[in-house]
Amino acid sequence: MGSFLEDVGIGLLSAVLGKKKTNAFLINRLVKRGRNRPHAWSTRDDYITWPGLKDRSYFGRLLPGTRWPGVTPPALPPPEEVVELFLAGPNGQRLCPKSTCLFPAFAQYLTDGFLRTQLSNVDAEEDRTRTTSNHEIDLSTLYGRTGWQTRALRLLSGDSGRKGRLKSEGIDGEEWPLRLYLPGGEQVDPQFLDAETGRPILDTPLGISHTTPEMRETLFAVGGDRVNAAPQTAMMNVLFLREHNRVAALIEGDHPEWDDDRVFETVRNILIVMFIKLVVEEYINHISTAKFKLRAWPEAAWTADWNRENWMTIEFTLLYRWHSLVPQKTRWAGQDIDGNLLLLNNRVLLDGGLASAFVDISANPATELGLGNAADFMRKAEMDALRQSQVNAVQGYAAYRKAMGRDVPESFVKLVGTSKDPAEQARRKALVGELERLYGSVDRLEFYTGLFAEPREPNGPLPDLLTAMVAMDAFSQALTNPLLSEHVWGDAENQRQTFTERGIAIITETGSLRDILARNATGLDDRFVGMTRPEWRRE
Repeated sequence: MGSFLEDVGIGLLSAVLGKKKTNAFLINRLVKRGRNRPHAWSTRDDYITWPGLKDRSYFGRLLPGTRWPGVTPPALPPPEEVVELFLAGPNGQRLCPKSTCLFPAFAQYLTDGFLRTQLSNVDAEEDRTRTTSNHEIDLSTLYGRTGWQTRALRLLSGDSGRKGRLKSEGIDGEEWPLRLYLPGGEQVDPQFLDAETGRPILDTPLGISHTTPEMRETLFAVGGDRVNAAPQTAMMNVLFLREHNRVAALIEGDHPEWDDDRVFETVRNILIVMFIKLVVEEYINHISTAKFKLRAWPEAAWTADWNRENWMTIEFTLLYRWHSLVPQKTRWAGQDIDGNLLLLNNRVLLDGGLASAFVDISANPATELGLGNAADFMRKAEMDALRQSQVNAVQGYAAYRKAMGRDVPESFVKLVGTSKDPAEQARRKALVGELERLYGSVDRLEFYTGLFAEPREPNGPLPDLLTAMVAMDAFSQALTNPLLSEHVWGDAENQRQTFTERGIAIITETGSLRDILARNATGLDDRFVGMTRPEWRRE
């Protein structure tokens, strides 16, 4: 992302075009690196069909699958062998010099809202071609994917001082979502069950069969089955729930004549746009290797030829498996806690409070994204990704390098790169040997493995191809949100009616997660919260 931005001479470009036009120009160039929507192919069929063009319960495809006529399916090694490439060895994990653990925490919370493979809690082989995604950045993690889920999470009160709120409870002076399970952790709270059928209204947390009653007591009633996966993601949901209810009080105070629905819907509009702003201005700018800071100015999308209805692809679903960013152990509340003990267990979050959670996670350096660096509790996640890639007949790494306008490395040595550090060079040499043994040549390398075989870009947390594909998809899916369209955000009167003047001011003054945390948690003081390590310096 950064090499292009630096090559074009940002200072000169900005002086000539102005900041908004420069921002739009750069975003357009990033999005147009590869082919965009509408997709000709999906995971529904191996050939183009009308349902395949319309049925968004399946993933789209950036490129046709290997069962497409004229595409030669490669002979791939067994996932059971390939997965060993992903796991950290006896020397432990490598640290990322740029990122804190707040970066992968936000990334997981963001993508869990729309990159949703249709899975169940039944321990059975899944086909992994289908999705339960709404295909929008819509904070479904907070508000639910369906109208029924949204109603179950809302307070639904017309009383003064309670309009537009989400359900919550106060514990030791802090606001938290309601718990999904009753005390004892054996039964789901009946208010989150269908009164007629007794079936859950909310998505059952994935992996629930591997929890104890004590763990289930800590799980929150939320809008997605992955929010409770770890306290690092649950804390994000708590933060946005508090912000929703805080803003609802302000909007109701400004408009006491409004009913519960209007207050709620106005606040949801505000928070969705606020969230998208954070995605671009904090998260994407952290990923970027450039000095130029991109802005969430939606004008870039209004007349762009890439402005199309969102449809998440199988490739985007796979490339966001950033498992190796997560350390084996996390320093939290003065303890080194193994990642296994944090899965589906919010106890450390509830005990320490929200401000300390964000501070502690920001104090942990993320580990480096790449092969040979995933914690051992990520083995199953890496296996699942490899199997999903093969089930969906995803083309190889070389095809995606070409599709993004990039050269294909001539050898595995060129692919993994070299290092001046002797230990790191020895690791890369061993990696080359394993890649040659498993795949033979770069042309046979599968997409998922190739993404993470590339070295991390200087001044960024991600490898080259992954960075380019994330930028292309992120901007083309974030800035095309209907709330940011020229007919809503771009029309002064419609903007005021949709968000209110106070809501627009709140969006404008919010530039980081820390800004929201400072408004919604006590005890933060001047402690550091951020995705970029304070000691990081550009190379």
